Amino acid sequence: MYRSATSPPASAASKHHLADPALASRLLGATRTGLLENADLGPPVPRDGTLLGALFESLVTLCVRVYAQRAEARTGHLRTFSGNREVDLIVEAHDKRVVAIEVKLKRTIKDGDTHNLRWLQQTIGDELLDAIVITTGETAYRRPDGIGVVPAALLGP
Repeated sequence: MYRSATSPPASAASKHHLADPALASRLLGATRTGLLENADLGPPVPRDGTLLGALFESLVTLCVRVYAQRAEARTGHLRTFSGNREVDLIVEAHDKRVVAIEVKLKRTIKDGDTHNLRWLQQTIGDELLDAIVITTGETAYRRPDGIGVVPAALLGP
C-alpha cells in the first residue's frame, strides 16, 4: 500500500479484519469473561497476542478507516518482507504523506511500544505527518519523542 522512494520494502501479505469486531466475537462464541481472562476460544489468533487484543485492533482499524475515508485518505498497514518491522495502520493522504498508528491493548505506553514508529520516523522523515499509539488509557498526550498517545475512546472526526 504505502511506498515511496525512501520507504522500506513492504511485504505482500495482507492483514485482514472482519468489518465488525463484535460480530467476530459473537461468531467465535467469545464471552466477556472469556475475553478478559484470555480463555481458549476456539481457533488461535494468527499472530502474537490475545483474542481481545486482536478484536481491539479491529475496532480501532474500523474507526480509523471510516475517518480516513471521509478525509479521502487510504488506509493499510506496513510490514517489512523480513517481518521484523510492522506498523498496525498507515493512513496515506493524497500527497503520499502518512500518519502511522500502533494499536496497543494497554493503558501505559513504554519505549518498546513505539519502537517501530520511531524506526519509521527515521526511515521516511518528512513524509511522516504524525505517529500515534492508540491505547485503552484515559488521557491523550505527546511523548518526549514526539509520538502521540491517544485513547481509543477519544477517536472521532
